[in-house]
Amino acid sequence: MKLGLIAMSGLRAHNEELTRLGLTMPGFVERNKTIASLPSLGLLTLAGMTPNDIELGYFEVDDIADFNGLPEDYDAIAISSFSAQMKDAYVLADQFRPQGVRVILGGLHVTARPDEALQHADSIIIGEGEPSWPQLVSDLKRGELQRRYDSRATPFDLAAAPMPRYDLLEPERYNRLTVQTQRGCPFDCEFCAASIRLSPLFRVKPVAKVVAEIRRIKEIWSKPFIELADDNTFANKKHAKRLVRALIPEQIKWFTETDISVARDGELLALMRDSGCAQVLIGLESPTLAGLSGIEQKSNWKAKQLDSYYSAINRIQSFGITVNGCFVMGMDGTGPESFQQVLDFVRESGLYEVQVTIQTAFPETPLYDRLKASGRLINETAWEMCTLFDVNFRPDGMTVQELENKFLWLVQELYSAEATKARRASFFHTRRELRNDVGLRVGGER
Repeated sequence: MKLGLIAMSGLRAHNEELTRLGLTMPGFVERNKTIASLPSLGLLTLAGMTPNDIELGYFEVDDIADFNGLPEDYDAIAISSFSAQMKDAYVLADQFRPQGVRVILGGLHVTARPDEALQHADSIIIGEGEPSWPQLVSDLKRGELQRRYDSRATPFDLAAAPMPRYDLLEPERYNRLTVQTQRGCPFDCEFCAASIRLSPLFRVKPVAKVVAEIRRIKEIWSKPFIELADDNTFANKKHAKRLVRALIPEQIKWFTETDISVARDGELLALMRDSGCAQVLIGLESPTLAGLSGIEQKSNWKAKQLDSYYSAINRIQSFGITVNGCFVMGMDGTGPESFQQVLDFVRESGLYEVQVTIQTAFPETPLYDRLKASGRLINETAWEMCTLFDVNFRPDGMTVQELENKFLWLVQELYSAEATKARRASFFHTRRELRNDVGLRVGGER
């Protein structure tokens, strides 16, 4: 039996002006290339659980318009996609099924909209893939594929995580590889559509397994750049320190996402530096209390961190770890003035890099449910607009047109060659000053 694994991850904004600008903005170009070059870790993980008597193929489909079919025939295919490309995934599935190819769909969007997905698939996985995959494969081989496999009642133990099939990838296609060290997040942000929507249980993967995966990657790529595919890598500080200590001998460069609290732990920051951490992406969301209030639903945690933003960024970057600050535009409580506020903050804070997105109502998130209930969604099933750069709702502090126009203005201000160069020059200047200061103090002590 032959099973094809198809990843669809070529996100593109529908805003034509933004797309045109993005082709010339260094910051946009770099991040877009990074996202486009990341393989589907979910599919590679399921491949690692697949019996050897099934022949596997892994394929990337960036644009369905350019898809000319798979190079050989397959008995079944499993498709992974973001919400923004889900309609394209359905088109692809509908091309295969009349040919007698059994189609399996899963992931965040399928978990959010199972009945919708079933219209285009022979079988779907709801929730995490790993708990259901062995039974699904067994049923597939016997020709008894069930319509639904629901994993939500059985959270997957990451201690049982298989080795992802990195060997299925073409090395030259990717500029970084992904490794997962945990799953879930202790926070509950209203707009978040990450792994907590598959399973809310926060879990960590044993450090030995993470190291083994990195060493497997190093067998294929001699000097890989690793992206830790976690929602919040340093949420558990004790585990994080065990992890980064174990990474030091591996001599890799890596990137991850975390929250601002990492700045409070000097020991952790030093370990991150020594283990090769190049950058952390932190969801700052907004530089104002109005923008932050209510985002984190459990304890309003993010709003309570605002006063520490400047000092936290400075402290993290003082260890040589760059900060990519993430801001979300169009949130309730913010208006047209918020764009200048973000620009001023970026310039004053010394951030090395910045990422701006438009608030997006992903299906089955608390944000989606709230905006739907109040009649503020522009189109309730316009999944193609879930790109983080298109507007799929009516803001409360400005018009849709103002949000789009101001976002374009902010992108131009933040991602021009001059602005990007100035941010990076500021970072390296500060680093030199810190080193000189340390050198002078050490010399004086001697």
